[in-house]
Amino acid sequence: MKDMFKLDGKIAIVVGGAGGIGEALAMGLGMQGATVVVSSRNQAAIEKVAKAISAASGNEAIAIASDVTDEGSVKNLIDTVVEQYGKLDILVNAMGMNIKRDAMEYPMEDWDKLFQVNVKGTMIACKFAAQAMKKQKSGAIVNLSSVRGIRGYTGGNTGYCATKGAVELITKALALEWAPHNIRVNALGPALVITPGTKHIAENPELAKKYAAAVPLGRIGMPEDMAGAVNFLVSDAASFVTGQTIYVDGGLTAS
Repeated sequence: MKDMFKLDGKIAIVVGGAGGIGEALAMGLGMQGATVVVSSRNQAAIEKVAKAISAASGNEAIAIASDVTDEGSVKNLIDTVVEQYGKLDILVNAMGMNIKRDAMEYPMEDWDKLFQVNVKGTMIACKFAAQAMKKQKSGAIVNLSSVRGIRGYTGGNTGYCATKGAVELITKALALEWAPHNIRVNALGPALVITPGTKHIAENPELAKKYAAAVPLGRIGMPEDMAGAVNFLVSDAASFVTGQTIYVDGGLTAS
């Protein structure tokens, strides 16, 4: 029982691990003993993250570039990891983007970009990871959703909300389809998290106070707040948990 949260001997891929939430999730996995493969399109950025994980955890971490919207690129990522380590235990899809537009004027090219990364990218990575996991009859996948997957929001977020709602249902459907192969599929649903893309909020005391006031716990989330939930979901402690979204949101979705 005491080791059910440990990830020693596990091989994990974190797609979108170059910064923000993804970097924190990759670090969290490494600190619990996993060998972490950090992936995104930016080779220099993921190499920096991999080195930081190795230095902090003492465990192996490597960087392999990939583009989640390209099936060939993702297949190469999975194949390379399985060839090098002999298996794949964990996939974390931490990539995501938002393009805020007024719904009445929403350019469909921007709508398509959102779905390419947030939805298609999630499905492609899940698809190829599951092929490897099926052979070993085990695996754990965590997809990045959001509180916006179940709650609408103003400010030009219609496209983002739509993609995260899709991610949540993909997660549920895959959990059902892949349960016979002992592949668990869950999702993480953060509220606002301070990342490079949202640091302007933290840097503006008035704006930060406004956002924090909407959260029952009274503060805005940080990337490190997300790591514990993902570590749980991919560990043996969650061996009977699949098809779920854990909202790490300071109580926001409880209201």
